[in-house]
Amino acid sequence: MLIDETGVLLNPLVRRTLAPCGDTPLLPRTGSRKKISVIAGLSLSPVSHQLGLYFQTVPNSYINNDGAAAFVRDLLRHLRGNVIVVWDNGPMHKGDPIRELLADYPRLTLENLPPYAPELNPVEQLWNHLKVGQLANYVPQDLEQLGDRVIEILVEAKFNPARLQSCYNNTPLIDAIRTLDT
Repeated sequence: MLIDETGVLLNPLVRRTLAPCGDTPLLPRTGSRKKISVIAGLSLSPVSHQLGLYFQTVPNSYINNDGAAAFVRDLLRHLRGNVIVVWDNGPMHKGDPIRELLADYPRLTLENLPPYAPELNPVEQLWNHLKVGQLANYVPQDLEQLGDRVIEILVEAKFNPARLQSCYNNTPLIDAIRTLDT
């Protein structure tokens, strides 16, 4: 299970777009720093080699170590057997809640990615699809509408095996997995 977190701001991510000459598109900005925090995990079944996506959104807050531990606890209710979680070495992946999690679930192993190597985590590709692809130039009315849109995009990705496979295929990690399989 590869896990990562991100935040999606209420203000739109402005990207280049096509418009008729002399008709510059305008995106209203609220000036608000409100956001939706998202934590997601991409799973790879060792038996069936099926990919899965699990996620949780938190409006107008941050994912801290309590939130990360709660997310993993919820994951463990859905996943059988031994589970290896691979994530970055962020502060939300340390501390007492994480130590308690490890003590409560002996079938859980935590591994850290190397520092400053986000390109190794396939979930980063999912964030790219979410923010730069689907939410670029999107102007929600409020935080609730933004949260609904984020969930809609992630549910679409969850049930799109090709999208999930592309997240793995676009990271150097896939080469390492193939090496282990041979």
